[in-house]
Amino acid sequence: MRIVNLLRSKEEKAVTGRRKAGAPPGTMIYTGEQESETTHVHLTQYHGDYFEAQSSVDELPEPRSERATLWYDVRGLHNIALIERVGRQFGMHSLALEDVVDVHQRPKIELMESGVLIIVKAFAFDRPNRQLSTEQVSIYLVDGKVLTFQEDVGDLFRSVRKRLETATGRIRSRGADYLAYALVDNLVDKYFTVIDQIEEELDQLEEEIMGDAEIGTKSKIHDLRLALLTLRKSISPLRELTGHFSDTENPLITSDTQVYVRDLRDHVIQITDLVETYRDVTNGLYDLYVSEISFRMNSVMQTLTIVSTIFIPLSFLVGVYGMNWENMPELRTRYGYFVLWGVMLSIIAGMLAWFRSRKWI
Repeated sequence: MRIVNLLRSKEEKAVTGRRKAGAPPGTMIYTGEQESETTHVHLTQYHGDYFEAQSSVDELPEPRSERATLWYDVRGLHNIALIERVGRQFGMHSLALEDVVDVHQRPKIELMESGVLIIVKAFAFDRPNRQLSTEQVSIYLVDGKVLTFQEDVGDLFRSVRKRLETATGRIRSRGADYLAYALVDNLVDKYFTVIDQIEEELDQLEEEIMGDAEIGTKSKIHDLRLALLTLRKSISPLRELTGHFSDTENPLITSDTQVYVRDLRDHVIQITDLVETYRDVTNGLYDLYVSEISFRMNSVMQTLTIVSTIFIPLSFLVGVYGMNWENMPELRTRYGYFVLWGVMLSIIAGMLAWFRSRKWI
């Protein structure tokens, strides 16, 4: 219930900051946290052997080739005026612009007359703190152009940019739709990295539980369970997204690109299965943790019970011979003290032998 309440509180905060009361549809309100005071715009142009990259701050670079495929990468969504200017220049619908700056969107694909909007989540896993950070990425495909919008100034598409710069693979010979696919594929590939890191954490947790589980182990399991729930919540819609992406008849997406998108859909299904598997593993680790704690508690209680059981007859003997009656038969026995010690030691040895035969110790 704690995890459900935490997720619910995050959703409520998202809804609270999503839009102002009474604002009409299409109103652009940035709902994220401002990471930088400036908005960086990177323009990549390529066509065959031609490649050129430009960068600017708080303004839109002018393209230098009419034949090249254009990729505008906007980093930082707090500059509403700039993003609105970019959207208007490339014919983006007002609802699409609203979704771009609303960073609490569900991953989806919107097929519009003016273009195709794809919203995906990017993840990074902080292993020391076991925290999963999320960033929304919006990809807008129009004729011969791709617009990407990132929350932070960091480059999530460094590998795609390097492939374009070094002319590696087929990306330069393909159109804008293939670039949009490559960008989504790049984000999905990073999901595997995050899942591998979570898997390593689960392996370490299993060794810790089997070795010397502590109270802090429970919080580690809780953090990983919450991270997997967040992953599942964002990855599940990707199956629908890639399905529409691969089956659409939109003229902006060619049949050649749809073949690669189908392969991407297989990757998404594989990731979904992995997340479900590791969720089961996490639940299993929690059950194992509870069992280990219970086993240790039972071991402690067993030891205390054995000690108590041994001292019950000894306490009885000491209590009997501790009574100061004058006519006690053994009171004046010459070796009575040593005989009593012998009897008590024999009781201890006999009970220990019986406990060992029962495999209690």
